Amino acid sequence: QVQLIESGGGLVQAGGSLRLSCAASGRTFSKYAMGWFRQAPGKEREFVATISWSGGITLYADSVKGRFTISRDNAKNTVYLQMNSLKPEDTAVYYCAASITPYTDSYSPAAYDYWGQGTQLTVSS
Repeated sequence: QVQLIESGGGLVQAGGSLRLSCAASGRTFSKYAMGWFRQAPGKEREFVATISWSGGITLYADSVKGRFTISRDNAKNTVYLQMNSLKPEDTAVYYCAASITPYTDSYSPAAYDYWGQGTQLTVSS
């Protein structure tokens, strides 16, 4: 069992930056691929980024490519999402997720086995 707790959300102006963190419990964190998803009101949950177990492979949604960076620190059981050049359309609840595979290139939430409770990001124009 893996528990995920996100933090770092908040209110930021357009063009600003913010870093989300996701702390994971459990000894097997370093074996899992990790992902970030987001869900805006009235919309489906959408893929943002994923990172392989070692951090060597990353994949991003086109909407955030070049602005967001996913990273992980396996010694701290933590995955991060650095968000730069934020836009109002980035406003959403951001979820951290873990997949019990070393890497997944799937954009589907179904590819992930464990989820955090989410953290709200609001970008004002």
